[in-house]
Amino acid sequence: MLKKLDSLEERYSEIVHLLTQGDILKDYSKYRDLSKELSQIEPIVKKYKEYKKIEKQIKEDKAILKAGDKELRELAEEEIKTLEKKKAELEQEIKKLLVKSKEEDSKNIILEIRAGTGGEEAALFAGELFRMYTRYAEKNNWKLEVLNSNFSDLKGIKEISASIKGEKVFTKLQYESGVHRVQRVPQTETSGRIHTSTATVAVLPEPEAVDIKIDPKDLRIDAFSASGPGGQNVNRNYTAIRITHIPTGIVVSIQDEKSQHKNKEKALRILRTKLYEIERRKKEEEIAKKRRSQVGTGERSEKIRTYNFPQNRVTDHRINMSIYNLNEFLNGEMDEIIDALITYFESKKLEEELSFFNDNKGSN
Repeated sequence: MLKKLDSLEERYSEIVHLLTQGDILKDYSKYRDLSKELSQIEPIVKKYKEYKKIEKQIKEDKAILKAGDKELRELAEEEIKTLEKKKAELEQEIKKLLVKSKEEDSKNIILEIRAGTGGEEAALFAGELFRMYTRYAEKNNWKLEVLNSNFSDLKGIKEISASIKGEKVFTKLQYESGVHRVQRVPQTETSGRIHTSTATVAVLPEPEAVDIKIDPKDLRIDAFSASGPGGQNVNRNYTAIRITHIPTGIVVSIQDEKSQHKNKEKALRILRTKLYEIERRKKEEEIAKKRRSQVGTGERSEKIRTYNFPQNRVTDHRINMSIYNLNEFLNGEMDEIIDALITYFESKKLEEELSFFNDNKGSN
């Protein structure tokens, strides 16, 4: 860990120097990226400098214990106790900052919602989830932009993709990925039986254009006419775009805009995000192997939450937490569960970080 902190301190000094250079000041993109990196590592570096200062003082006090008179030794002993306590506290604070300092936490996101099992009822539920996240975004003063949507005959959502921009978007919504389950009497049910349906949510950090470079030779781009519910053509012009990334087989289709150029632009944003997610998960898997475990991956296959209408209950299964204000939750009042999830997963990550640190203490 100390080697990592030394490298961060060195990088901090390097960035501070770079930000004073004329060529960087003229390049907005580089200046923005360096400023963002600086803001991410600055709190860690400040704590580490304080940590090293305390270590130096402890070393000096220990020298007094060997050479000083009785009165000085007593003062040194008292000061060492105080400094050791402060050192331990700083060590914990630094480890927490290291856990929180992921680059993805500062990124905007692309939110994807798809109807799962349950037919039309699943599509209606997916629509309610999208409205829930829309209201939560409004509450947090985030900007939401629909990139692509496909509606069912009853105005439910078969699938939808949206960009959400704002402060701490990924930090707050990263644990929403997974299968969401609803239990209620559907609008389509005449006998009054309670059904269970599902929708899948994915939260993907949206990369900057410079994060993921796509070779045009790897793309197959097809234009087609947009269609509405039931498959009927709603636009005779070939404005809809389908982009296939040949190396991975990922296909992205966009038809929301009347402009072929705008549809292509949105499709490339979604494709770039999906490719970034693949790379991000690869890195997570590598870290998991090194640390023997992986915590809080938010795999889409996990059933994470149940919305039970008869009991007015929302239950998050990962933290065994239930609240009984389902309507308010669906209206965007999500903070109680979201804050609990952040606390839980940050604690798990810290445990993992501490375990890894303790296992490797001898090598530092």
